[in-house]
Amino acid sequence: MKYTLTLIGNSATALTETLVAAAGSILPSPSAPDWLAPGAACDLHFEAEDGKSVEATIRARFSDTKIDLSVQVAGNRKKGLLVADMDSTIIQQECIDELAAELGIKDRISAITERAMRGEIAFEPALKERVGLLKGLPLASLEKVYAERIVETPGGRALVSTMRANGATCALVSGGFTFFTERVAAAVGFNLNRANTLIFADGKLTGEVGEPILGRYAKIESLVNLREELKLTPHATMAVGDGANDLGMIEEAGLGVAFHAKPVVAEAADARIDHGDLTALLYLQGYHREEIRG
Repeated sequence: MKYTLTLIGNSATALTETLVAAAGSILPSPSAPDWLAPGAACDLHFEAEDGKSVEATIRARFSDTKIDLSVQVAGNRKKGLLVADMDSTIIQQECIDELAAELGIKDRISAITERAMRGEIAFEPALKERVGLLKGLPLASLEKVYAERIVETPGGRALVSTMRANGATCALVSGGFTFFTERVAAAVGFNLNRANTLIFADGKLTGEVGEPILGRYAKIESLVNLREELKLTPHATMAVGDGANDLGMIEEAGLGVAFHAKPVVAEAADARIDHGDLTALLYLQGYHREEIRG
């Protein structure tokens, strides 16, 4: 079977010809390098019975570098649907932890967040518990957190803009809150967004979240429903996230990507990006630098 190995550098570690040659020396009868972006990303095509075993060999050989790599079946790599997590993926923060900081309880809530993202506790009760601790937080504090603390992950706007320019639909689907997804989706350029709804009374959080809670299974449902609505094959879809809550949609997608993810997610995903920014997801699809917008 024909496969493609994609090697991806990052802002701290350039992808050199030496590194590409070292990877090529492991591959069975590799093609000449196809540089997607000089110094940043390169494809090598090869044939093998089991591409993932080849990937494991190369990953072990490259373990002391900060180069991302992935092996995929060659051909038809560009996707028609992107479903992305928000917290610690499209943005660099966990919004609920930043809200907790406004009440001086960030350590308490972030500890619950971390356990939920690692899959150690169920997402839905963990979310209810954390939101309950935010009771009384004024709307002005949410506005302050968005304005002062939320930072987009580099490459997100380029990822969404490039995929949409090539006819793809991009959805931001989060176990977080619509207060943030609506703003982030508009800023980054997503077609649509879905998340949980915080409940307010007299301009303050009641400590409750609207039902039903959007968690792991709702993310899978969102991907499947959008795929069917757009009449896409499973192969034509991509999902990206970092936590256990994202694992289902990552496994359901044609290309599931673990982005700077928890170990349980990185081990299960089709591809993992441990070092690069979100433009890496374009290189995984075979985009060349001159095709990337923004």
